[in-house]
Amino acid sequence: MAVAEMKAGNTVVLERVFEAPRELVYAAWTEPERLAQWWGPKMFTNPVCRVDARVGGEIYADMTGPEGTVYPMGGEFVEVKPPELLVFTTTVPDGAGNVLFEMLHRVEFRAIGMKTAVRVESGPTMTTPEAQRFLRGHETGYRQSLDKLEELLSGGVDLISTRIIDAPRELVYSMFTDAEHISNWWGPRGFTTATSKMDVRPGGEWIHVMHGPDGRDYPNRVVYVEVTPPERLVYDHFSEPFFRATTSFEDQNGKTEVRHATRFESAAMRDRVVKEFGAERGHIDTLDRLAEEIVKLRPADSR
Repeated sequence: MAVAEMKAGNTVVLERVFEAPRELVYAAWTEPERLAQWWGPKMFTNPVCRVDARVGGEIYADMTGPEGTVYPMGGEFVEVKPPELLVFTTTVPDGAGNVLFEMLHRVEFRAIGMKTAVRVESGPTMTTPEAQRFLRGHETGYRQSLDKLEELLSGGVDLISTRIIDAPRELVYSMFTDAEHISNWWGPRGFTTATSKMDVRPGGEWIHVMHGPDGRDYPNRVVYVEVTPPERLVYDHFSEPFFRATTSFEDQNGKTEVRHATRFESAAMRDRVVKEFGAERGHIDTLDRLAEEIVKLRPADSR
C-alpha cells in the first residue's frame, strides 16, 4: 500500500514513558472503547469510535469539542506489528465532505521492564489553505491526548477482598505459589484450574486455564511484577480483561490475614467484570475455597 510521506518541517515527534505494560498501552491505541477515552485534545470526547487494527483496517472517531461541534476523523492502518508498531493515516473533511488534510502517524512501543516508552511521529501528507488553523494546534493537541492517556493508564479502581486464614503465613503464601496446591482451590465455586506453567519470580509467567461449570474454558496469562516471600505478590493479568492484582499476607498471631486486590483501569471496567464474570462473588468464593483447602492439609492436632 503506497502512502505519501510527511511534509518536511511539519512533523511532530513526541516521546513519553507510561507506567503500564506494553500490551496494555498498545491496547489503548487499538481497542475502540479504550481509544475513545483519551483520543483528542483536552475536553474533547469521542462518542463514536471504531478501530480495526489490521493493514487496510479502519480508524474512525467523531471527535466532539467542548462546545458540541463534531469533527469526524477517518483513516486506515498502513502497518500493524502488535505490540510494537502502528502506522496509520487520518483525514478530516470540511463541511462539504472534501478532505482538508491528511495526517500520517507512526507510533512505536518499546518495553522498559513493566513500563512502556512510546514514540509518536505525526505530520501532514496533504494540506489545504483552510487546514492551517487546525494544524497550528497539532502538537498541543497531541500532547494533551497523551496526557489523557497517561491519566487513564495511571488511574485505577480496586476490587478488594480480605480473609483471616487459620494457618501460618508461610503455608498460606505457599498455596499461591505452588502449582499443585493452587489448582485445588483457585477460582469461584464450580470452577477447576489447570496450570501448564508457573514461574513465580519477577517477569515469570503463570499460564493456566479455568474450566467453568458451563463447560467454557477461560485461558489466563499472568506475569509476576513483584515477589516478596512470604509477604506479597503482585502480578499483571494480560488475558482480557487486563488488571493488576496485589495479594498481601500479614501475620496475625499465627494466623494470616490475606488481602487480595485487583486494580482495573476504570470504574466502568471493574463494573463490567463484576457484572459479566461475577468477579466480586468470585473473590469471596476463591478465599473460601483457600480456607477449606488449608483445613484439609493441616493435621488435626495443629489446628
